[in-house]
Amino acid sequence: MQVRVSVSYISAERFWDQDKPSPAGVRISTNVNIVGFEQKNDKLAVPFVVTIAYVPSIAQINIKGQAFISGSSDEVEKLREGYNKRTPPPPMLLRAITNATLVDATIISKTLNIPPPIPLPGLPTSQKQDNDRPSYVG
Repeated sequence: MQVRVSVSYISAERFWDQDKPSPAGVRISTNVNIVGFEQKNDKLAVPFVVTIAYVPSIAQINIKGQAFISGSSDEVEKLREGYNKRTPPPPMLLRAITNATLVDATIISKTLNIPPPIPLPGLPTSQKQDNDRPSYVG
């Protein structure tokens, strides 16, 4: 089974004044909403909306698009039936949508000068020295 993601709409707005320093402790939440499952020939078209919100409210990013799922007719039918029965979407679909949209949102966040919606790698925190163990650093 393959998933291809296509973005059709991006909206982003910075609410926090450029002259004010960014607040400490900004939290970012990402919400992926699957709007429907539509049969298109041998594929499923899955419209989605992704909302990235910042708390405190310094900015918001909205992305809309469609994911196209192709695979065997049995697999495609099983996904469509699952949606109709309101079962959670498959993780591989959510992962494909999230990965594709977070790349776009990260680029937009740089343009708006706001924190990126993905955690950046941090430096390891220094741990307390264990004086009972010998050091092998020479």
